[in-house]
Amino acid sequence: MLKPNNISEITTALENGAVLVLPTDTVYGLVCDATNSGAVEKIFEIKKREKSKPLAVFVKDIKMAKKYADISEKQENKLKESWPGAVTFILKAKGGVLASLVYKNGTVGVRVSNYNLIKNVFENFSKPIAQTSANISGQPALTKVREILEQLENKDILIIDSGDLPERSPSTIIDLTQNKDNIIRK
Repeated sequence: MLKPNNISEITTALENGAVLVLPTDTVYGLVCDATNSGAVEKIFEIKKREKSKPLAVFVKDIKMAKKYADISEKQENKLKESWPGAVTFILKAKGGVLASLVYKNGTVGVRVSNYNLIKNVFENFSKPIAQTSANISGQPALTKVREILEQLENKDILIIDSGDLPERSPSTIIDLTQNKDNIIRK
C-alpha cells in the first residue's frame, strides 16, 4: 500500500503497467494507463467485467480530452460547465483509443476529476487513465479500504490508501452524442 503523497511512485506504477486502487472525488477506483492494453485487460479480469461495458477514462483537461474524443463547440461549453467534477461525458471516440475503451457505437466515456490526488498524478503523467469503480461487477462501489481488501484480496493491485472515503455515489454519466443530452446515471 502507498500513501497518496507518493505521486512519483504512483506515476511510475502507472507507467509500468500496474493496476492501482485509487481514491477519487466519488469512490475508490481501479485505474491504469489507458494506453496499455495489458493493464486495461487486467482491470476487466479483476473486476469480472463484461467486455461489452468499456471503462471510462480520466483525462487531465479538455485539451487532453480532444485528443481522444471529437468535441464540438457546444459540447466543449457543456464540459466547461461541469469539469473538473464528478461527471463522465460520453463522446464520439477518435482513433487511437484502445478498442476495449470504446462502446460498440464508437463512443468513449471521459472525465476530468476534481480530486487533488488525480490532478497531481496528471502533473507527472501525460496519458489518459482508464478507470472504473473498485469493486467486482454487480457489487456496490467501495469507499472503505477494509472492504476493498476483502473484495479484491489476492489480486495483483497496488492500493493507494487515503483511509475511508465519505459515502458517495459514482459519477453522473451524460451522453452528449445525441441531439439532446441524455443522463444515463445520476
